[in-house]
Amino acid sequence: MAADDYRLLPRSFFARDALEVARDLLGKLLRRDGVILRITEVEAYRHPNDSANHCRFGLTERNAAMWGPPGRAYVYLCYGIHNMLNLSTNEEGEGAAVLIRSAEPVLGLTEIQRRRGATTTGPALLTGPGKIGQALQLDTSWSHHPVTEPGGLEALDAPPVGEILAGPRVGIDFAAPADRDAPWRLAVAGTKWVSAPKGLRPV
Repeated sequence: MAADDYRLLPRSFFARDALEVARDLLGKLLRRDGVILRITEVEAYRHPNDSANHCRFGLTERNAAMWGPPGRAYVYLCYGIHNMLNLSTNEEGEGAAVLIRSAEPVLGLTEIQRRRGATTTGPALLTGPGKIGQALQLDTSWSHHPVTEPGGLEALDAPPVGEILAGPRVGIDFAAPADRDAPWRLAVAGTKWVSAPKGLRPV
C-alpha cells in the first residue's frame, strides 16, 4: 500500500475499555519514519481495580499519560534498559492502557534491524515489548504523543484479524492472584510473532 492509503485510527477507537481496545488493536499498524509494524500481541491494563496497572496508586508524573486523553503513547523505562510502548485507553481521567508486546514488520525491515542492532528477519526481531520500543526508536520523551494525529508515531487502521488467543499477562508477580490469572494478554492466532506463546489459548 502507498503511504497515503493508510488511515489513522480515531481517538474514539481508544476511548473504550482497555481489554476491548486490546482485542481490536491486533492486526492494526504502528508507523514511524518509514517503519511500519503490524501488532500481533498485546496486554490490557484496565481501570479501575487492576492491581497490575501502573495507575493502581493514583496519578503520578510517570504514569500521567495513561490517564488520557485516549490514544496517547505512554512509554516507560523497564529495568533501566527497555522502553515499553503503551497506548492510553478509556475515557480521560481513567488510568488504563494497552501494552504492545510483539509485532511483525510490514515496511522498513533494514531500518528495524539497524535500530535493533540485529540481523535476524524472524520473530526474535520483534517479539517482546523492549524490541518494539527499539524498532520504533522510542524513549520516555514520547509519552503523551497522540498516535491518532499525523506525524511522529502513528496508529493506523488495518483489517481485523481472525482467531485470537488469550492468556495471563507476563511479569506481574506482584499483582493480586485474580489479576495475575486474568486472560488479558491477547495475540493473533497462527503467527510465530508472539513473545510468550505458552499459556495462550483460543478465545
